Amino acid sequence: MAKHILCTGGAGYIGSHTVVKLTESGFKVSIMDNFMNSSEKVLPRLKELTGKETPFFKTDMCDAEAVDKLFAEQKFDGVIHFAGLKAVGESVAKPLWYYENNITGTLNILKAMEKHGCKRLVFSSSATVYRPCEEPIDESKPLGCTNPYGWTKFMIEQILTGFATANPSFSISILRYFNPVGAHPSGRIGENPHGPPNNLMPFVQQVAVGRRECLSVFGNDYDTHDGTGVRDYIHVDDLAEGHICALEKLFTMDGGCIIHNLGSGTGYSVLDMVKAFEEASGKKIAYKVVERRAGDLGTVIADASKAKADFGWCTKRGLKEMCETAWNWQSNNPYGYEDGPGKD
Repeated sequence: MAKHILCTGGAGYIGSHTVVKLTESGFKVSIMDNFMNSSEKVLPRLKELTGKETPFFKTDMCDAEAVDKLFAEQKFDGVIHFAGLKAVGESVAKPLWYYENNITGTLNILKAMEKHGCKRLVFSSSATVYRPCEEPIDESKPLGCTNPYGWTKFMIEQILTGFATANPSFSISILRYFNPVGAHPSGRIGENPHGPPNNLMPFVQQVAVGRRECLSVFGNDYDTHDGTGVRDYIHVDDLAEGHICALEKLFTMDGGCIIHNLGSGTGYSVLDMVKAFEEASGKKIAYKVVERRAGDLGTVIADASKAKADFGWCTKRGLKEMCETAWNWQSNNPYGYEDGPGKD
């Protein structure tokens, strides 16, 4: 009997790619989403890619009654919890909204899991939980955040570790992502930011299709090979496969909480990414160098060796594939899932 997995936020960027991989791996998958940061237009595309209708539940995780009803009516064997607000700048401007949404929603899911006997959870955390560090970051590095978004991830990690201690039959995996990029090779699903992108690659992609005039490069005087900031980028399909490795690991465990980084361990600078995207797209990416952003580090890369040791996961896709699949998605869907210019 196939294990039934609920993906909260499963219509989003990482969620949708993971739904495809889960289905391909033989899991029964359902999606719970409220479309706050995603589009319902992803659903027919998932059917196109998987050949299956993925059951979808339009439920807000902050609605405790609706979440409980869903878990009462459906028998889930596990949950991958992607749902949450995720823009750093917005979290600084609206901290209470971020704390309320991300933490209350997670508590509602945990209560429903506990009540209805669903005992395996993979949580979508982030490298933002680490204190600033320019050495390769392993899971033992000190934690501490610089914005409310990061603190919500940190606090949820604390809640999950405490919950796992109090409920020894529950198995929980916390995955700390670095910088997901790229898209499904079909070009049918990909990253679809609402409003101006918060991350480098979607911005580069929008410059390439003519939606934005030029890219702002925040500082070129860092201690890196070309002076621009170096980050650890990971193809979204590698990230999706990491969730499946973690989930399969949970099904071999009798309880406990495990924590892993998901990153490539390789750093690329802003200008490396621009050059690679120019090569993939055949387009010139206009950019201007502007002041550094407060708090930005020169280099942030992962040490993801623990994920390889514990459940055999490592990245398979390199920079070329990241940029080629991102361009395939953006060039075929210049406005993401929308037909034309939306509100920015």
